[in-house]
Amino acid sequence: MTAQQGMFIEDLEVGMEAEFEKTLSTSDIESFADASGDTNPVHLDDEYAATTVFRSRIAHGMLTASLLSTILGTIMPGPGTIYLSQSVRFKAPVKPGETVVAKATISELQRERRRAKLTCECRVGDTVVLDGEAQVMVPSRAG
Repeated sequence: MTAQQGMFIEDLEVGMEAEFEKTLSTSDIESFADASGDTNPVHLDDEYAATTVFRSRIAHGMLTASLLSTILGTIMPGPGTIYLSQSVRFKAPVKPGETVVAKATISELQRERRRAKLTCECRVGDTVVLDGEAQVMVPSRAG
């Protein structure tokens, strides 16, 4: 694997897994709001967020989900991988300053179609905050 080329479909096996960990800062949340245009005050306004069921600001769910993209595009399978689909279930909020551990595990391979299916999960401590499934297209050595 290089900076320009990740794993090939021939390198993958069911059960392989990869993780990525990131502490989501207030700055990360504000940058995501700027990039996405999602300025919901539950993410950006302490006073407003205090009146919600969460009692404080929370990170955008899609910011948390984007950590899965980090795994797929940079770690496993890595550069050259093309995202085809992602299902996501948001199970618990992530608050500023919390550390999210994202994990993807290969659950199915279709080598002839260059496809991999992965189960995905994000946790804060022992709490699953997000789960789902991704499907990607993976480069082949055969071209």
